[in-house]
Amino acid sequence: MTTNTLAAPARPESLRNYVERFLRDAIATGQFAPGARLIEREICELLNVSRPPLREALRALEAEKLVQIIPHKGPVVASMSLDDARQVYAVRALLESFAIKQFTLNADAAMVKQLGVAVKELNVEAATGDQNRLLAAKTRFYEIIHQGCGNRLVVDMLQGLLTRINLLRATSLTQPQRLAVSLDEIDKIYSAIRRRDAEKAEKLAKQHIVNAQVTALEVLGRQLAGMPVSVLSTTTPKRYAARI
Repeated sequence: MTTNTLAAPARPESLRNYVERFLRDAIATGQFAPGARLIEREICELLNVSRPPLREALRALEAEKLVQIIPHKGPVVASMSLDDARQVYAVRALLESFAIKQFTLNADAAMVKQLGVAVKELNVEAATGDQNRLLAAKTRFYEIIHQGCGNRLVVDMLQGLLTRINLLRATSLTQPQRLAVSLDEIDKIYSAIRRRDAEKAEKLAKQHIVNAQVTALEVLGRQLAGMPVSVLSTTTPKRYAARI
């Protein structure tokens, strides 16, 4: 594992949270690819931390099914099966479409305007060809939805799936043909939100996720079969390009 191209994030108060956030982001953006060994010595040197907080972070990510601790080999990035992906998409379609419906009903005008800014930023970042920036912009769109939907339980459930959702989102958005369609779908969802058409927004949101699932499962299936997959350009080193 080569880590000299990875940038460490700003350090918060908790070393364990600092390490956990770094690893989670690196996995979600594909910098640590499925099946890659997580060499403790290299990560400790990169982040300037000792092994105890790293091992605490690894245990937390193991509980999220993002990392596997393999006897005599150590921690590796977990791989996602087709069945796992289908289950994540099924839950995501239910929860996120409901959150968008509730946002349409509950968000004030300022928050709807804020969402519009996020949609514009998403389109701008899509033109850069930088996958990491694109994923960050897509995440920001959903963060605003979650803030304004008015249902903390739904948000908490989505947060529990967040990293695996980001992994699958990265998979579908790496495909140029899917990206253009995805942006159009987001624009239509936002238009329905602006009109306060909650039923339409919910329907469009669910279809958006179903369409993303089709692309992601196709790509994931090809990857599991060892077949080549074309991806968008990214600033991430090839070894850690999103392959899930």
